[in-house]
Amino acid sequence: MSHTEIIEAALKLRPVERLHLMDDLLESLDEPDPVIEAAWLTEAQDRPAAFERGELHAAPIEELFTKLGAL
Repeated sequence: MSHTEIIEAALKLRPVERLHLMDDLLESLDEPDPVIEAAWLTEAQDRPAAFERGELHAAPIEELFTKLGAL
């Protein structure tokens, strides 16, 4: 089936079906990189421990909102 034939067939779908098709196509492109995933997992595990050791500073959310409001 050619690209044009696929598009023509997709355009005959109901809008909700086209949305599901788009979602499925986009999801098929989202293949995680194992190296990046492993790095994020390590970071996610290390941050709470670093906070507990006092190596990370936490600030009230209001501070963040104040800073964002100044932008």
